[in-house]
Amino acid sequence: MLTVTVETFEEITVVHCLGRIVRGYDHVLLCPAAQQVGRNVVLDLTHVDAIDAAGIGALVSLQAAGVYLQLMNPIRQVREILKITNLHTIFEICESREGLDETSTLLGSQIQHSDCAKSPQGGGFERY
Repeated sequence: MLTVTVETFEEITVVHCLGRIVRGYDHVLLCPAAQQVGRNVVLDLTHVDAIDAAGIGALVSLQAAGVYLQLMNPIRQVREILKITNLHTIFEICESREGLDETSTLLGSQIQHSDCAKSPQGGGFERY
């Protein structure tokens, strides 16, 4: 299972993922992230314990659709898959949220529950 929470700031969107980015759940990531075309998106993989070919395909599809992805904190197993598929050369991979925490504190946040049919509202969170 995959749970996605979207945190929107002025110039960046952070998509927090919890679970597995695998076949059957890849749409959970695609739906909210695809709504961010033209924006910088940080994909927080801290709590992703697995990714398969469908998950890799979702990442590549987002990049091809014009969503600039930065991958944050992938665990060792996810990192290995990115390296084996040579995608570590395509995606920027970072280790921390440094700088984003300051923005979060300055902007404040609120949690909104939404489905894929609704577009994100600026300045808050959405859970999918």
